[in-house]
Amino acid sequence: MPMMTMEMSTVLRPATPSRFRRGRTPDTVESLLDEIGCLTAERQRLRERGVDAARLERNRVKLARAQWKLSHALIERYHHAA
Repeated sequence: MPMMTMEMSTVLRPATPSRFRRGRTPDTVESLLDEIGCLTAERQRLRERGVDAARLERNRVKLARAQWKLSHALIERYHHAA
């Protein structure tokens, strides 16, 4: 019986999804807190108006990205302080 071989293809993906990569200029902790506050207020208004799921999802992604950036900004701030 002949031996069967299968070729495997490897696709390299970035470790971090593109929408969660940090920009070239770091945001400050304070500016990110302001951004998160605005996005949260916007989300509440969107829910009150009963907008479609796609608009809520865009807001959710923006909010998650801002929170992700905030966590990294805090790590940068306090890691250097230690």
